[in-house]
Amino acid sequence: MPDIGEGLTEAEILKWFVDVGAAVEVDQILVEVETAKTVVEIPSPFSGTITSIHAHAGETVEVGEILFIVDGDATDTIADPIDDQPAEAKPAKTIVPSPEPIQVQGRPRMMPIVRRLANEKGIDISTIVGSGAGGAITRADVESAPIESASQQDVEPLSRTRQTIADHMAKSWRTIPHVTIQAEMRAEEMMSRRASEAEKPLPLEALVAEATIPLLQTYPEFNSAFVDGGMAVRRHIDLGFAVDTEAGLIVVVVKKADELSTLDLAAEFERLARSAQERTITLAEITDQSFTISNIGALGGGHGTPIIPFGTSSIVSIGRAKKQAVVENGELAIGLVAPIDLSYDHRLIDGALGQRFLSELTTQLETMG
Repeated sequence: MPDIGEGLTEAEILKWFVDVGAAVEVDQILVEVETAKTVVEIPSPFSGTITSIHAHAGETVEVGEILFIVDGDATDTIADPIDDQPAEAKPAKTIVPSPEPIQVQGRPRMMPIVRRLANEKGIDISTIVGSGAGGAITRADVESAPIESASQQDVEPLSRTRQTIADHMAKSWRTIPHVTIQAEMRAEEMMSRRASEAEKPLPLEALVAEATIPLLQTYPEFNSAFVDGGMAVRRHIDLGFAVDTEAGLIVVVVKKADELSTLDLAAEFERLARSAQERTITLAEITDQSFTISNIGALGGGHGTPIIPFGTSSIVSIGRAKKQAVVENGELAIGLVAPIDLSYDHRLIDGALGQRFLSELTTQLETMG
C-alpha cells in the first residue's frame, strides 16, 4: 500500500479491476481504495502478471502492507545492474516473508488486520480456536465466529469517511475550548441579491463568503489557528464549505478565496461540491481550510452549535430564512429572518471580539442588496 500523502496511514479496498493471473502494464489502474478523505485509484508500478492479491474488497490495509504481487515480464527493458556479473558474484535475492501473527502478553496470535476485524464485529477473540499455523486466528475464523450481544444489537462498522469525521470531531471538541454565539438577521436584501446577481440564483455560500472575507482581513484572529502556544495567522483566506454527500459531510476548500470575485467563487464552490458528491474530489481540495462556512439552512436547519474544524479558529453557520413577526418603526410587521451562529476558539478570541465579528457580519449580510 503506497503512501498517498496527507498523513494518511490506511485505506479500505473498494474494488479490484484485475484478477490473479491477469497481465498488467505499467501505470494500469489495478485497485480503487477509499482513504480517510477521498477515493484513490492505485496503478501498477510494474508490467507483468498478477500472481496474488493480499487484500479484498471491504478490508482495511495500512501503508506498507502488501496489496498484490506482480511477476515481472522477462521482456521488460529495465536492466538489472548486476545481470552481467558472474553467477557466483551475484548477491542472493532475499525474499521477505509476510509478518507472523502477533501474540502479546498471552493474547491469541493473529495478524493486526484480523484483530481489527474482530473488534469491528464485537467478537471476543478469547472464544475463538485458531485454525492457522500454530493455532493462529485467521480471517476465516473471525468471519465464521458467532456474534453474541447481551442486548442483541447489530453493530455496523463505520465507513472510512464516517470514521474520519468522528475522529476529527472528537479531536476538535477535546482540544478546542468552544464558544458559540447566536444572532438573527433580516434576510430580504441577501435573498434579493441572490436572485438578481446572475442568470441563475447564486449559492448562498458565495454571498456569505463575500460578506465574510473583508472581516477575516480586518480580524485575522478568525483566519488563524492555535499552534504551539501561539497564533498562526494564514497569509490567504482558504474558505471551507460544508457539503452534504451520501458518504457524509465533506468540507470542500476554495483556495485563495480572497482573490476571487463573487461569481468566480460561486463557480468554484459549485464545481467542488459536485466533485465531492461524485467522489472525484482530490485530497488538496478538501484539506487545509482557514475558515469554514456551513449553510445548514439548505437542509432546513435553524440555530446550531457548529464544531470548529481542527486546525482553524472559527466557523459560521447560517440557517433557513423564514417569515416571522418583526417590529419595524414601532409597528408589527412580517419579515424574512435567518438564524446565524458563530463558534470560535476561546484561546485566541475573547467574547467581545467574537460578538463584534458576528455583529458586523450580520450587518454586511443585511445590507448587501
